[in-house]
Amino acid sequence: MKKIPPRLRNVRILATLGPASSGPDMIRKLYLAGVDAFRINMSHGAHEDHAVNIASIRALEKEFGRPTTILADLQGPKLRVGTFANGVAVLKVGEPFVLDRDTAPGDTRRANLPHPEIYEALLPGTRLLLDDGKLVLRVQKVEDDRIETLVEVGGTLSNRKGVNVPDVVVPMAAMTDKDRRDLSFAMQQGADWIALSFVQRPEDLAEARKLMGGYGALMAKIEKPAAVQRLDELLELSDAVMVARGDLGVELPPYAVPPLQKQIVASARRMGKPVVVATQMLESMIKAPTPTRAEVSDVATAVYDGADAIMLSAETAAGDWPEEAVAMMDSIARSVETDPGYLDRLHFTETKPDPTTADALAEACAGVVPTVGATAIVCFTSSGSTVRRVSRERPSAPILALTPRQDTARKMGLLWGVHAVRTKDIGSFEEMIGKARRMSLRHDLTEAGRKIIVLAGVPFGTPGSTNVIHVATIRGDELKGRDEG
Repeated sequence: MKKIPPRLRNVRILATLGPASSGPDMIRKLYLAGVDAFRINMSHGAHEDHAVNIASIRALEKEFGRPTTILADLQGPKLRVGTFANGVAVLKVGEPFVLDRDTAPGDTRRANLPHPEIYEALLPGTRLLLDDGKLVLRVQKVEDDRIETLVEVGGTLSNRKGVNVPDVVVPMAAMTDKDRRDLSFAMQQGADWIALSFVQRPEDLAEARKLMGGYGALMAKIEKPAAVQRLDELLELSDAVMVARGDLGVELPPYAVPPLQKQIVASARRMGKPVVVATQMLESMIKAPTPTRAEVSDVATAVYDGADAIMLSAETAAGDWPEEAVAMMDSIARSVETDPGYLDRLHFTETKPDPTTADALAEACAGVVPTVGATAIVCFTSSGSTVRRVSRERPSAPILALTPRQDTARKMGLLWGVHAVRTKDIGSFEEMIGKARRMSLRHDLTEAGRKIIVLAGVPFGTPGSTNVIHVATIRGDELKGRDEG
């Protein structure tokens, strides 16, 4: 078995698989280039193809002895217009345009809109955005089966283009029948994270939670203005959030997205929930081998803000340079994290601990690291909650998470600064310190004469009982005569 050392960066890289990155060879290349977690986009591709890719990802686990992380991203409800008699219709500014329940092909005056929920939600004066916001309609009158609008921004509209409704909450479930089938498939395949699209309300997370039945971890994608307005509630009920800037940038003015991104990242960090920044990060690398300077700056900003993970979408799923896109993102992150001012910028966001022993120790841990010059923080965890708390503090030393549970180790692949290892459980304090020393040496996180910080709970094996913080010194001979951790 080859051992892959911990990444020499804190932020994680999440890469989307697709036609350009399917197959064991390319997946392995992306992994070695710096990918920490793989996104399976359930909006595209057949289950059979996804299953093959998932098997390839898990094969890396056996090859390199490191847990692999898989996120299954559900499509969510897609709102679309119907078809047109000529395949397209040109809508002109100032002209009336009607959306109705009639399934007949549309023309320049009308089109089918087969979503009763929209008719219920719309009010005169609200907007409808078509084809990712390229066309804008202003609602004039709403009836049970007819919406009369005026064209504010015209253009060519073709068959089944998407519809966004930014000004109201559309009373529709966040999960479709397809999503339920895809969720069942993802759980059968052992996906570690489930991402729920187009979340608007806390209630939208309830069905997914119920269907998951305690399985895996749930990520809420923040891509609707309504979700931003109830962000704290969504953070409370989810295990992580994604700043899905594509649809946010459709439903909101583009200039509103950067401050919202910062707000979402900061709120997630304060609540100790992992946060992913996604969409168009290195967009030009879909076709070009290098990004624009603006894209490099965009990725760097997310790293400076302290996001847990940064995501590649079409760059790796359908681009001409998937491996190069990962390597570039990795290089940008490493460059930012070697900036002497990096940690100071990270701590612009204040993360106050909850009044619990575990939070108090996690906060203390981050303070002890620079004082004693510790090279690593070793956390023994069953559920991963201790590690998440320590990661929230953004300490100046890497976090080595030791857990007997494979599912816990895999889920931690999206946590800032964490290198997770599955290992046998411990039964005593002496065994804990000995294992912490050995594992930090084995994974190249320390050396003789240096100190590590050990965090655990006593009695051992009890989830949520973190109550011990210990500073240990490495002798350097801990691995002699030892074959494994």
